[in-house]
Amino acid sequence: MQNLNIKEELRKLAGLQKLDSKIFSLKQEAARHPKMQQDIDAEFEEKKATFKALEEKKQKIQLAQKTKESELAVKEDNIKKTQGQLGQLKTNKDYQAKLAEIESLKADKSLIEEEILKLMDDTEEAKRSVEAEKKALEAEEKTYRDRKKALEEKTRELEGCINDLEGQRKILVSSVEKEILKVYEHILQGREGSALVQVISNSCEGCHMRVPHQVINEIKMYSRLITCENCSRILYLEEDILT
Repeated sequence: MQNLNIKEELRKLAGLQKLDSKIFSLKQEAARHPKMQQDIDAEFEEKKATFKALEEKKQKIQLAQKTKESELAVKEDNIKKTQGQLGQLKTNKDYQAKLAEIESLKADKSLIEEEILKLMDDTEEAKRSVEAEKKALEAEEKTYRDRKKALEEKTRELEGCINDLEGQRKILVSSVEKEILKVYEHILQGREGSALVQVISNSCEGCHMRVPHQVINEIKMYSRLITCENCSRILYLEEDILT
């Protein structure tokens, strides 16, 4: 790096670092969007699943009611048939036995009727629940679509900003000396978008470790790039490179 104007190169890197910090931040934000979209989708799918479960519960109750109504029809038919057999009986004993059988069938019929009434109430309650959940789901679907659209628009906005900044970066990079740029970008890759930091109050802005006075003096010499002994970021003094 002999015969290089280090102070001038640091000025360029300072401008480059501002761009890279913005680009890194925007990319980090954009990287969270797929997970955010998954969460939005999962939340809406959960609402749909709740509605589907209520629908299935209603259908199950309605099926049980139909089954019981069929049982009732069979029981009523058996009662009629059994009552029709009374006139064919020869003995009082057989007659009394047949009457007892009819009473037993009627008792079974009453139980089935009670079960049907209970199922009818359950069906009406299930219908009300389904209808209420359907209205809630319609509102949720609108919210879901609005949130999804807003996130997609934000993603496009971020991508546009990133592309714009990267275009600016290409122009600025072309003016930085190649050896300097190589060092800078190597550090940038391992330091989450921060390769160049100020020394503020005798501390490294990147890791907040104290910077010895000897190192500060070396920075002021501007004979070479000086890096932090702790985090390896390139150090600079803002008041010096602005002059």
